Amino acid sequence: MLLKLEENKSYKELEVLIKYAAMNEEVERVIALIRAAEIKVKCKCDGQEKYLNASDIYYIESVDKKTFVYGEEKVYQTDYRLHEIEDRLQNAGFVRISKSCLLNIHILDSIRPLLNSRLEATLQNGERVYVTRKYLRTIKEMLERMV
Repeated sequence: MLLKLEENKSYKELEVLIKYAAMNEEVERVIALIRAAEIKVKCKCDGQEKYLNASDIYYIESVDKKTFVYGEEKVYQTDYRLHEIEDRLQNAGFVRISKSCLLNIHILDSIRPLLNSRLEATLQNGERVYVTRKYLRTIKEMLERMV
């Protein structure tokens, strides 16, 4: 992949141009990363409102009717329901891994099988989340497209 960067003070807005011979998984992955960078999720942490880029989100979990957004080091809370966030982030590399959890596939470091047909996913920050049986096919398909 060839990456060209051009700085021009007259530009008012960031422009990304992707040139490719044929649409394939690599191109789709680059598009998903770019889309994730422009999607923001409104969250709260320590009494302050913050807008997180989707690309900075490791995973999102719903616990006791509250939705938590996990970054590399901090945990945020959002007023969005899990299904609302899933709809917004589905084209940005997020996949449901359990009834209450969405994972940013771009943050995945490794996976390993567990007993009872589950997977343990280790993220880039060392944190572990678990993929339940019901969502195995979805994550496997997404991982196959990325290879």
